[in-house]
Amino acid sequence: MNETARRARIVLVDDHPLVRDGLRARLEAVAGFVVAGEADNADEALALAATLEPDLVLMDVGMAGMNGIALAGIFHERFPAIRVLMLSMHDNVEYVTEAVRAGASGYVLKDSPSTEIVRAIEAVLAGQTFFSAGLGARIIQASAKATPVERLTPRELDILDALAQGLSSKQIAQREGLSVRTVETHRLNLKRKLDIEGQAELIKFAVENRRK
Repeated sequence: MNETARRARIVLVDDHPLVRDGLRARLEAVAGFVVAGEADNADEALALAATLEPDLVLMDVGMAGMNGIALAGIFHERFPAIRVLMLSMHDNVEYVTEAVRAGASGYVLKDSPSTEIVRAIEAVLAGQTFFSAGLGARIIQASAKATPVERLTPRELDILDALAQGLSSKQIAQREGLSVRTVETHRLNLKRKLDIEGQAELIKFAVENRRK
């Protein structure tokens, strides 16, 4: 395996070329990263995700056309194995909360030191969450007011309902137009978000919390 193959593959999504240039220069100076592609809109980002299969997408919130939060939701549905880290000039806790509910694993501010952006990427790639200083406490407070079900994305709620109906991953995939692998990834994400370990416990939770 060569050096590039061992690096985490990152796609940059921002509609400002100068921002992408700066990010590329900073990230490619990190031994474990490689910028596999760049996009300045939603369609390009989704096309790159399908062809490049990156490990992480670093995505701007405020873009022309579809905004980054809505795009993060689509990524979570179509490519649940790809980590999404939001990059934004907005520190509004509502934006952060919406991004998390859409499936983003972190939210870092554009005026953060480059070292913090690198730490954020490393944390998200390791399966953790990361929020810029000050945002973490605020998102925890907001999340504390929400029930476990309210923290799920619309797609995750659909999967949960299907599990409550007793459908298998293959049946869910056929009904939702997804691959079996994608459904299985959603099931893993559900267990992680709900702090559930076994499949039986997940199905029990689904039945008890089925939407009316």
